[in-house]
Amino acid sequence: MSLFNDISAIQNIIYIFSSILFISGIKMLGKEDTAVKGNFLSAMAMFIAVSVTIINVVNPIIVIIGIAIGALIGSLIALKVKMTSIPEMVALFNGFGGLATFFIAWSEFNAIPDNVFQYVLIMLTTYIGGVTFSGSIIAYGKLSEKLKIQKDSIITKLFTTLFYLSILFLVYSTAFTNLIEIPVDFYKVLLILTLLGGIGFVLPIGGGDMPVVISLLNSFSGIAAAFAGLLLLNNVLIVAGSLVGASGLILTVIMAKAMNRSIGNILFVGYASTSKSSGSQETGEVKPINVSDAYLILENATSVLVIPGYGMAVAQAQHVVRELGELLEENGTEVKYGIHPVAGRMPGHMNVLLAEANVPYDVLVEPDDVNPSMDTVDVAIVIGANDVVNPSATEEPGSPIYGMPIIEVHNARTVFVLKRSMSAGFAGVQNPLFFKENTRMLFGDAKDSIGGLVSEFKE
Repeated sequence: MSLFNDISAIQNIIYIFSSILFISGIKMLGKEDTAVKGNFLSAMAMFIAVSVTIINVVNPIIVIIGIAIGALIGSLIALKVKMTSIPEMVALFNGFGGLATFFIAWSEFNAIPDNVFQYVLIMLTTYIGGVTFSGSIIAYGKLSEKLKIQKDSIITKLFTTLFYLSILFLVYSTAFTNLIEIPVDFYKVLLILTLLGGIGFVLPIGGGDMPVVISLLNSFSGIAAAFAGLLLLNNVLIVAGSLVGASGLILTVIMAKAMNRSIGNILFVGYASTSKSSGSQETGEVKPINVSDAYLILENATSVLVIPGYGMAVAQAQHVVRELGELLEENGTEVKYGIHPVAGRMPGHMNVLLAEANVPYDVLVEPDDVNPSMDTVDVAIVIGANDVVNPSATEEPGSPIYGMPIIEVHNARTVFVLKRSMSAGFAGVQNPLFFKENTRMLFGDAKDSIGGLVSEFKE
C-alpha cells in the first residue's frame, strides 16, 4: 500500500501544510502591510486542518453541523462588533477556546484513559480549559463594565478561596490518588471547582491589569489546545496550541515588564481599581484650553506626538485623529504616535484602532524611542490616556505605580490632555500631569474636540 493510500498519512501531510501556513500567517501579523494577509492565511490553515479532520470521525455530519454553527456565530460577532469592543471579543474568543478543550478532556475521561500519563493530561486540560473559559467570561464582564465587583467584597473573597481550593483539588487528583481509578463523581467535583476557580482567578484583578490578563488567558487557551492535541494525537492542535501558548506567554511577560511588575504581583496583589483613587492628590491649578487656542498652538508647532488611550477608543476618535495628523503634516509638522504597550484594554489595542484608521505603521513609536527626545516635542496630545503618562511613576517613590515605564509627555514643551473629566485612570491613581505648568486641559468628547481642531485647520 502506497503512502498516499494511507488516509492517516495523507492527513498528517495536510496537517504539516496547515502548520506551515499557520506559522507564516502569525509571522505576517507582525507588520501592518502584511497583517491582513497573515490573518487570512492563519484562518485558512485552521479551516484546512478542521476540514481534513472530518475524514476519520465517527459521525462527520454532526461535526460539519457544529462547524457551520460555530462559523455562523463567529462571523456574526466579528461583523457586528465595534473596534472599541475588540478587547471584549478577544476575551470571549479566548473563553470559547478554553471551553472547547474543557469538553474534549471531559469526553476523553468518559472514554476511560489507558494510562497514567493520559489521565494527567486529562486533568490538566480540564483545569486549564475550564479556568480559561470562566476567567475569560469574567474578563469580558470587566472590560465591558457590566461586572463591577470590588476586590475586597465578600463575593470576591469567596471565589478567590474557591480558586485556591481548585488548585489543591487538582494537585490531589494528579499526585495523591490512583489516577486510573478516579470515580466519576470525583471528576465532576473537579469540573465544578475548575469553573468556579476560573471566576476567582480573574475576579480580584482590576481593570487596569486586564491587558496582561487577556494575554495570559490567550496563552492558557493555547496550552490547553496543545494538551488536547496530545490527548487526541492531533499534530495540528499540538503545533497551533504550542504557538499560541508560547506567544501569549511571551506577550504576557512583555506586558508585565511594561508595567514594571511581576506577573505574580499583577495576578495576586494588583493595584488597579476602578472605584478608589490613591497616590497623588490634586495639587496646583488646572489650566483649561479651548479648541481655538489649541489650534493656534498646533499651527505653529514643528513636532507633535499623539498619545492615544482608551478614551480615544470610547470616543471612536481614531479617524479624526488620523485626519488631524494629515492636516498637521500638510502644515509642515512632524507627527508621530506614542504607543504604550498597556494602553487600552488589550495588547495592541491602540495599534488596532490606528491601523483601522489607516495610520501608517512607521509613525508609531514606543516609549523607549520617544522619551529621550521628548524635550524637543513642541506639543504632546494625550487622548484619553492616563496611567501610561502619569509622572508619578517616575517622580513619586511612594506611588503605587512608581517604576512603571511611561511615555514622559510631561517633558514636552506643551501638553494637551483631552478628557471628559478629572477622573483617575484604571490604576485609581491621580495624575499630577494635569496640574503641570506646561499642561492644558481640553475637556469634552475627544472626537468632538479633535473634530473641532480639524475644522479650524480646514478654514
